[in-house]
Amino acid sequence: MNKQILYIEDDAEIGKWVDGHLTERGYDVIWLTSGDKAADYWERSDLVILDVMLPGLDGFSIGQRMKKTYPDTPILMLSARTAIDDKLQGLQFADDYVTKPFHPDELTARVEVLLRRAGKLSAPMIQLHHLKVYMEENRIVDSRTDEEIMLTGKQFQIFMYFLRHPNQILTKEQLYEGVWGEPFIDGDKSLMVHIRYLREKIERDPGQPEIVETIRGIGYRVKL
Repeated sequence: MNKQILYIEDDAEIGKWVDGHLTERGYDVIWLTSGDKAADYWERSDLVILDVMLPGLDGFSIGQRMKKTYPDTPILMLSARTAIDDKLQGLQFADDYVTKPFHPDELTARVEVLLRRAGKLSAPMIQLHHLKVYMEENRIVDSRTDEEIMLTGKQFQIFMYFLRHPNQILTKEQLYEGVWGEPFIDGDKSLMVHIRYLREKIERDPGQPEIVETIRGIGYRVKL
């Protein structure tokens, strides 16, 4: 399966050139000219290439939001802004910063380095009690029946957030802000409802959960 790259660039000439070059190298490229719909593609992207100067939200804002939700997805900034302050700001969240003009072979080499690095950090399959979780395929299988467990989009995002923060006790505020990308409002029951339905699908006994533990008075935890 080809790696998928989300590329956000508003300059049509540069965008077409980079899109074509990466496609020739075997990558599946989703090219957007603004960050308005970027969040729709974060979850399925293996790597993100971001320009800084974009209509609407700038690349720094988009990258910071994405990294908060998907910290393991590499981000490469590709910008004409060469000032050291801009580079330092970008590298607070991005994994690499390339300035324009650039050679396409250099861009490809940097993309390959980031993908290799990310691949070393993520296990292809995680065994979690009776679950087999295939991270790269976004697939969960019940090892007792070999049947795939189908989660809704939000249930899957919550479960993946737990797996990206293994053995950590996560508060409701951390989970909500990490998955929804918005501040938690006290009294909101959305997260609790989603976790209840998630447990009904993945736990042997949802009434006595082994996978998504409740830490009384604090939050939740998934232990690997």
